[in-house]
Amino acid sequence: MPKKRLLLLLKPFDLRQTNAHSQITNPQMLHHLENRRKEHMNTIKFCQNILQQKPVDWEPILRNNLSQPICNVDLVITVGGDGTLLQASHFMDDSVPVVGVNSDPTQIEEVEQFSNEFDANRSTGHLCAATVNNFQQVLDDILEGRKVPSKLSRISVHVKSQLLSTYALNDILIAHPCPATLSRFSFKIKRENQPFSPLVNCRSSGLRVSTASGSTAAMLSAGGFPMPILSQDLQYMVREPISPGAASSLVHGLIKSDQYIETTWFSKEGMIYIDGSHVCYSVQNGDTIEISSKAPILKVFLPHQLLSQNYTQKHELHLQD
Repeated sequence: MPKKRLLLLLKPFDLRQTNAHSQITNPQMLHHLENRRKEHMNTIKFCQNILQQKPVDWEPILRNNLSQPICNVDLVITVGGDGTLLQASHFMDDSVPVVGVNSDPTQIEEVEQFSNEFDANRSTGHLCAATVNNFQQVLDDILEGRKVPSKLSRISVHVKSQLLSTYALNDILIAHPCPATLSRFSFKIKRENQPFSPLVNCRSSGLRVSTASGSTAAMLSAGGFPMPILSQDLQYMVREPISPGAASSLVHGLIKSDQYIETTWFSKEGMIYIDGSHVCYSVQNGDTIEISSKAPILKVFLPHQLLSQNYTQKHELHLQD
């Protein structure tokens, strides 16, 4: 049997090369940042040592050097946090699974200790199934077929009927590039090219659409609700709508898996931000944007607690129905 081929995708983290950190004078904060760098580097070394003991072929690559679609591998292992896994997803189709290793988990006691001095949060790692504490066991379970990946929905975006090359795993934000500038647009929910909702005309600070896995990120912070992570539905929200009036009940809701949201942009400038600020596409006045979950799924080995939450949330929604 041929050896499995693994790609080890690494978050770069070198405190000495970060210009912003050169302005920091608080010795405790500097110690915290240096400790974060060491934790991350130690996790990388730990994962590499484990991989060297396994009957697999593997190759490390810094995520900043990733520029081509990931193919010809059996598994992608990301070492960093959710951001590293998100970046990997932009280069992956539905044929290769990914597992995330949280290299520097947040320590609650540390956050509380320094709460009056600085933000001591580290990495959330919401989608990461492993840390140094269980990486070897998680890897063995994957390689020996005891653990199967979950299928996460992603977002597909068409601008003027042209498919954008990047699928969103968490969310997209359509807004003016200046956060203080008003965004004008209209939207309606459609199914099979037929309107499913009334046309909603908006003056606001933009439109956000999230997947189930992204519903606990910016969407939740903005007042949205967490969704069962394996749901194929999308959640949308108009950001800070101005005098929505009768349309107030339509500025936040769900896009079912057999529906899509069609948006027409009426501001001079606009941007579509995918999973944060690093991947973005411009839109202009009059452009039509179609957003749906009709995108290749992403196979992700999820933490056990996320799968447990998915079951609980689905059960609660069933009781509400």
